[in-house]
Amino acid sequence: MAAKNRNTKKNDPVSKREKESRNKATLRRILKYISRYKLMVAASILLAAVAVALTLYVPILIGEAVDQIVGPGDVNLHALLEILKKIVVITLITAAAQWIKNHINNQVTYHVVEDIRTKAFNHIQKLPVSYVDTHPTGDIVSRIITDTDQFSEGLLMGFTQLFTGVTTIAGTLLFMLSINLWITLVVVAVTPLSFFVAKFIAKRTFTMFKFQSETRGAMTALTDEMLGNLKVVKAFAHEEEAQKEFEEINHKLVGYSMRATFFSSIVNPSTRFVNSIVYAAVGFIGALMAVRGYITVGQLTSFLNYANQYTKPFNEISGVVTELQNSIASASRVFELMDEPAMKEDSDDARVLRQAEGYVDMERVDFSYTLDTELIQDLNLHVKPGQRVAIVGPTGCGKSTLINLLMRFYEVDEGSIKVDGTDNREITRESLRANFGMVLQETWLKSCTVRENIAYGKPDATENEIIRAAKEAHCHSFIMRMPDGYDTILGEDGGMLSQGQKQLLCIARVMLCLPPMLILDEATSSIDTRTELKIQNAFAKMMEGRTSFIVAHRLSTIKEADVILVMRDGNIVEQGTHQELLERKGFYEKLYMAQFSR
Repeated sequence: MAAKNRNTKKNDPVSKREKESRNKATLRRILKYISRYKLMVAASILLAAVAVALTLYVPILIGEAVDQIVGPGDVNLHALLEILKKIVVITLITAAAQWIKNHINNQVTYHVVEDIRTKAFNHIQKLPVSYVDTHPTGDIVSRIITDTDQFSEGLLMGFTQLFTGVTTIAGTLLFMLSINLWITLVVVAVTPLSFFVAKFIAKRTFTMFKFQSETRGAMTALTDEMLGNLKVVKAFAHEEEAQKEFEEINHKLVGYSMRATFFSSIVNPSTRFVNSIVYAAVGFIGALMAVRGYITVGQLTSFLNYANQYTKPFNEISGVVTELQNSIASASRVFELMDEPAMKEDSDDARVLRQAEGYVDMERVDFSYTLDTELIQDLNLHVKPGQRVAIVGPTGCGKSTLINLLMRFYEVDEGSIKVDGTDNREITRESLRANFGMVLQETWLKSCTVRENIAYGKPDATENEIIRAAKEAHCHSFIMRMPDGYDTILGEDGGMLSQGQKQLLCIARVMLCLPPMLILDEATSSIDTRTELKIQNAFAKMMEGRTSFIVAHRLSTIKEADVILVMRDGNIVEQGTHQELLERKGFYEKLYMAQFSR
């Protein structure tokens, strides 16, 4: 048997070096998305440089102003007013530059997040059905919504403060060097303490934020699962177990969140402590130098301002680093989803199936969902156009799997499935599926109007076509009893409609399209017997001239099938008409008698 398409994943321990490598790779990918907005980023950097330069020029002016009033009886009021005017003008220009810069940063941040979220959602459309079948829906939703929100917050803070902080540090050093070399050296000597503090905290913060994101995803998945199946939970009195499971995850989330918050919260007081040391050192040494006449009082005032401005960015950058750790942790989860292998693309020369005749041939087909459990083996089937093929058998025998293979939701492991003589792997998925109409036991309705739900597969359908399809599916009457008829907006998954009503709307959806081949997988399982008889008549009319595959547990519904396939353990064990199979007195006869004998 050929190698299977599905791979099992192992949770191998990840080394420290691998984690660092992944973080760098994530950061490079983020920068790649940001690079699409080069002009906006360049404008933001320019405005930040202007704002920083003007902000750093103000302490020089303040020092000059102090020197104009420092001597007893020696106040130069005219010069002082000129300096104050300059300070006002510079402050206004700085405020305008910062406002425009923040606006640009917001634009870049939310456009980058929009690009990533859109690409992630588009990638979900390309993922194989097997991925969605084996991963919690809530976790996928959490990656698309919550993690991208967390990422945007960190990215916005990085844009807002990181470059400004670095520029402020560099500019402040230059201005301080222009005033006095020795005091500047004192400031630079004490500064590395901030780097050590920030690095120590950042290492621990990232791990906690990573665990926090993963646990939040698990909580979203559990909540989504419980809400989606609340009736089942209540029916089996499983509330207490569900509450216990939720509390366990919630307790873990609290622990990770508390530790992440603790490490991130000690950044500010730690760096402030270092800043205070720098400020005190500058004040003490500067005062000594001012007393001895090496610098003026105004220059000392400027230096104290610069010392405060020089250390402040370290405080901000530490906060940015912490937030970026959270951002990278969240972004890595989104990128993990985007890196999941997509379905193999249709080949360039793949056939576009316009209007299928209805020939379906399955030759020596092997398939299993997992490597260690065999399901379908050496399956052969030949269906002619217009034939009604019923598929019956016990639960787990492979009936629905056969449908998944016909629709190419899964690829066969060995053998081939041909439609009109062409291997379905050589037909584009879109055109192949457009030639099948499906009504499944599991109903799905969109949160929109009744009309839009029926016309889901044919958006350009006319009003008359939609109403005719609804009448044929016997749902026109209850639709007209709704508040707004066909314009009634349904809630999530059909809102307050009964399961049977939802299934009738799904049947109407297929009746509107009427493709050349049909798949009815327990299509009337939720409908009452009286309505089912009417639907069966509608189906009989709909199936005329169309190749149809009917999966049924109630054997009374498939008596008129042209051929009945009896499946057992992934194999077709019997094949024939209803009467032929009963006369054979084999497995089908046992299934039939089990349903109808008293």
